[in-house]
Amino acid sequence: ARGLRTMGVRLKAQGEAALEIAKWLQTQDIVAQVLHPALPECPGHEIWKRDFNGSSGLFSFTIKGDAAKAAAIVDALQLFGIGYSWGGFESLALPVYPEKYRSATDWNGENAVIRLNIGLEDTSDLIADLQQALDMANG
Repeated sequence: ARGLRTMGVRLKAQGEAALEIAKWLQTQDIVAQVLHPALPECPGHEIWKRDFNGSSGLFSFTIKGDAAKAAAIVDALQLFGIGYSWGGFESLALPVYPEKYRSATDWNGENAVIRLNIGLEDTSDLIADLQQALDMANG
């Protein structure tokens, strides 16, 4: 219950940081697509825009590469934890396989997917960490 008192402030900060990172990821050559509902290019953006006035720190991006490359990127991250525990104050990353778990619609993406939950760490530090991991994968 104590966390509820600061939840609004945390969600606002995490949503703003996530959108900044999502826009940065769009500029990276290894990134095929950024799946963040606040981005106009994202499928479902119009529905998000109609129904929401902000976003959370949770979003995904696809890379030009296979699952092994996605796993290597996640393994190279130093500031991101690995896990599903979305909603905390720390940033997390995880390679995901939507084709195995989607039930409402099929996943027909060709590229590997990495899911991020952006926490309260400094945005520039998170971008630097992502940069070094993407650079390592581009080899």
